[in-house]
Amino acid sequence: MLLVTYNVNGITSRLPALLQYLEERRPDAVCLQELKAPQEKFPEAAIRDAGYHAIWHGQKSWNGVAILTRDGPAQETHRGLPGDPSDEQSRYIEAAYNGILIGCLYLPNGNPAPGPKFDYKLAWFERLIKRAQELLDAHIPVVLAGDYNVMPTDIDVYKPERWLTDALFRPETREAFHRLVDQGWTDSLRAMHPDERIYTFWDYFRDAFGRDAGLRIDHLLLSPTLAPALKAAGVDKFVRAREKPSDHAPTWIELDLDALQP
Repeated sequence: MLLVTYNVNGITSRLPALLQYLEERRPDAVCLQELKAPQEKFPEAAIRDAGYHAIWHGQKSWNGVAILTRDGPAQETHRGLPGDPSDEQSRYIEAAYNGILIGCLYLPNGNPAPGPKFDYKLAWFERLIKRAQELLDAHIPVVLAGDYNVMPTDIDVYKPERWLTDALFRPETREAFHRLVDQGWTDSLRAMHPDERIYTFWDYFRDAFGRDAGLRIDHLLLSPTLAPALKAAGVDKFVRAREKPSDHAPTWIELDLDALQP
């Protein structure tokens, strides 16, 4: 099973690139973030014509998440991250597909920090940690995939000394991520590439991609019941090198679901 997470930075402007990628790679499931489109503007017909089913949680101009699946539709289990009924931002959608549970998330950026946006980020993180523990307690195969807006360690950022006060790299942010992982989750990309400077995001400015001045902020975390199925993980940088790209590259894992205990 090939599962991809991809922050498209606008589904409308990025649709041709997404459709090209789907045709080339034919992933089994795709988690999308930053749709930046209201619910009614999601390009369901184009996605369907490409051979994919979709569930999505849209929002005008900002945020937005979706799960695309190739072999039948996913069964939605949650729309919105539990824990705060007043939170109207479209940042989380969860669904069952092909015997696993997929949580697609777009964690808040949090800048400027400190401030209300950073407080919201940390509060959202706490809700995610709580939901993640609930999923672990259910003893089911789970992947939590998306744009976490956090670089966990120094090798996940091209010049860590420049990012010390940024909301993506502040100690509070990294501590929250480590608490999440320490519940028992496997950071797929780092598990497959333990010492490599591997990035998933490059800013549009100052030729960041050409200089490989990147960040690793897109993560796929696997529950202990799913981690044994992990066979490979990587980043499709070639997509970022194309014309009018997202500032993120698709990040993927390959799972052998037959390796799981029945």
